[in-house]
Amino acid sequence: MRSTVSDLFGKSPIKPLQQHMTAVITCSDELSNFIEAAIAGDWAKAEASYNTIRDLEHNADDLKRQFRLDLPSSLFLPVPRTDLLEMITLQDKIANGARDIAGTMLGRKMEIPAAISEDFVNFVASSLQVAHHAQSAINELDELLESGFKGKEITIITEILDQLDSKEGLADDAERAIRAKLLAIEEDIPAIKAMFLYKIIDKIGDLSNRAQRVGSRMQLFMAR
Repeated sequence: MRSTVSDLFGKSPIKPLQQHMTAVITCSDELSNFIEAAIAGDWAKAEASYNTIRDLEHNADDLKRQFRLDLPSSLFLPVPRTDLLEMITLQDKIANGARDIAGTMLGRKMEIPAAISEDFVNFVASSLQVAHHAQSAINELDELLESGFKGKEITIITEILDQLDSKEGLADDAERAIRAKLLAIEEDIPAIKAMFLYKIIDKIGDLSNRAQRVGSRMQLFMAR
């Protein structure tokens, strides 16, 4: 009987989803070390940090593939299968973004002008904070399901998602600030270098946007 019930309901996919998000955050957090090395012009250290990011992103990819293989096709999943597949894809894009940022900067050995270096570090930190709040929301998902999407757990998740939106707003503010400072010194920078700086700023902004989309998917879970 136990075997039949297990086959019917399958393993819960929530814990593997949370494990994947942990891997994603571990990967994206390494971006801070990479940026620190890049600003210092220590490209040997930056390359070592990039290799760490790449390996961690590969680990997240492995977890994503395993999640998809193990995801039950049962009709008794706690949330729709398509929603879970969409969620892990959204999470994975955060790690992909971190690898892309580090890879582009390392490949070109991009120099960060001293006039914006402090703002650059703060901008990266702001974007990563949004990702951490997305992780906090994901870590509450099992409790949310156990509560039947009601009670105090809804309040807890709603507060986390409100904080996530607030942090994303701060990341947007940081992006506008660094763009303004870059514009002020743009004429002193070779055009191609300025173009790539703007491109990297876009990619860092995308990190927080991707994290916010994870929160938006959580809101859809609660609305069902």
